[in-house]
Amino acid sequence: MKRIGILTSGGDAPGMNAAIRAVTKTAIHHGIEVFGIRYGFAGLVVGDFVPLTEADVDHTINHGGTFLYSARFPEFEQKEVQEKGAAQLRKHGIETVIVIGGDGSYHGALALTRLGINSVGLPGTIDNDIPYTDYTIGYDSACRTGMDAIDKIRDTASSHHRVFIVNVMGRECGDIAMRVGLASGADAIAIPERPYNIKEIAETLKRGFANGKDNGIVVVAEGVMNANDFKNELLKYGDFDARANILGHMQRGGAPTVVDRVNATKMGNYAVKLLLNGKGGLAVGIENGKLSTHDILDLFDGKHQSDYALLNINDEMTK
Repeated sequence: MKRIGILTSGGDAPGMNAAIRAVTKTAIHHGIEVFGIRYGFAGLVVGDFVPLTEADVDHTINHGGTFLYSARFPEFEQKEVQEKGAAQLRKHGIETVIVIGGDGSYHGALALTRLGINSVGLPGTIDNDIPYTDYTIGYDSACRTGMDAIDKIRDTASSHHRVFIVNVMGRECGDIAMRVGLASGADAIAIPERPYNIKEIAETLKRGFANGKDNGIVVVAEGVMNANDFKNELLKYGDFDARANILGHMQRGGAPTVVDRVNATKMGNYAVKLLLNGKGGLAVGIENGKLSTHDILDLFDGKHQSDYALLNINDEMTK
C-alpha cells in the first residue's frame, strides 16, 4: 500500500479533523502517501484529491467541522457512479480509503471495498446512532454545546420564572437529549424512541413551582416535535410563562472535547493499521472503552443500543 485516501461525508461533526490528522500522521509514519478527498463522495467521483502532509494537519485537532469539506451525494448509491469513483482512485494510484461519516457513508465504503478498493469506516456523527460503538465522533462535543446552552438558558428562565422547551438534535436517536437533559438538570426529557406524556410533564413542572422552583427546563429531541409545537401542547395543561428554543446546528460546531479528540485519534490510527494488514469493509468503533471492528454489513442489520438508564434516572428524580 503506497497511497491512502480519506474523506468526510454527511453532516459534519467536531472531531472529524482530529481523525483526519491521526490518519495522515500514522500513514506518513509508515511511509504511505495520503490524499484528502474533498466534498465527500461527490469529490471522489470528480477526482477532487489533494495531497496531505504533516504540516497540513498539524493545527487541526482543535478545530470543529471538516477542512476536507463534506457533502451529501445520494447519487453514489448507483453502481455506475460507484465505478466512476473507484476509477478515479485507481487513476490517482490510491489503493485504500478511510471514510468518516454515518450510515450512508458506510454504504459508500462497502461499495468501494466490493470494487476492490479496501475501505474502512469511522463513525462521524453527533447523533451517536451507529451500532457497535459507544461513542461516535462528535457526540460528546454536541452534548457539551447543548449543556452549555441550557445552562445559559436556565439563567434567564430563573430570572423570569419561565419554562423553556429546548430542542436538541436527534431525529431518530434520543442520545443527545438524554445525556444533555440529565447533565443540565432538566425537569423532563422527551425522545423519539420512548413514549412521553405532555400532561404528566406539565404536572411535573407545576409540582416544581409549587415546591419553590423558579424555572422549568424540558429537553426535547428534534425527532419528537418542534419546540414551539411542544410548548403549545404543554400550555393546554398549565398556565406557564413558556418559551421555545431550538439549538439547531450550533451543536455541530465548536472545538471538539477531549473525549472526541482522543477517540477520533485512536480510531484514525487504528483504521490505518487495519488497511496495512489488508483488511477492508470494516467499521471501527469503541466498545467498553476498547477499539473494536465489525463488518460494515453487520451495522446495517444491527441497532444502536442507547443508554435508556439515563432517562429512567431523570424520571426518578423529577416525578
